[in-house]
Amino acid sequence: MEIRRAATVAELLAAGHLYDDPPREDWAARFLAAPGHLMLIAYADDGDGADGFPVGFVSGIEMLHPDKGAEMCLYELSVDEGHRRRGVGRALTEALLAEAGERGCRGAWVGVDTDNDPALATYRSAGAVDEGVFTMRGWTFPDAR
Repeated sequence: MEIRRAATVAELLAAGHLYDDPPREDWAARFLAAPGHLMLIAYADDGDGADGFPVGFVSGIEMLHPDKGAEMCLYELSVDEGHRRRGVGRALTEALLAEAGERGCRGAWVGVDTDNDPALATYRSAGAVDEGVFTMRGWTFPDAR
C-alpha cells in the first residue's frame, strides 16, 4: 500500500467509490484550490507496476484561531469494504497526523459518532484520546452549489 497526497481533480474523482455521494468535478477543483484542505489516498499494491487502485482516503482541514493557532480537523476517513481491518484506516490517520505536525499544527481532532465502533477503534489505535461526549448541530442549505 502507498499513501499519496491528492494533487489533481482526476485523483479525487478516481476515489469516488469511497465517498458518501458521487463527486463533482467543480467541487473537487474547489477542494484542491482551498488553502489548508488536503486529501491523502491509499492505493493498493497490485503488483503490476501500475499506480494502484484507491482503497481509502482521509481528508483534513487545517484551521486557524487566534488563541489556538493551527489545528487539523480530520474531516473524513473512508476505507473500501474489502480492505478494512488491514491497517489502512490507521495508516491514513497517522499520515494525516504527520502532515499536521509538519505544518506546525498544535493538535488534531475528529468528530465521530459514539456508536461508530470501527472508527473509534481506528482513532484509538492511532493514539487519539477521548475528550468527552459532545453534540453536533448542522444546517443544510438546499441551493448549495
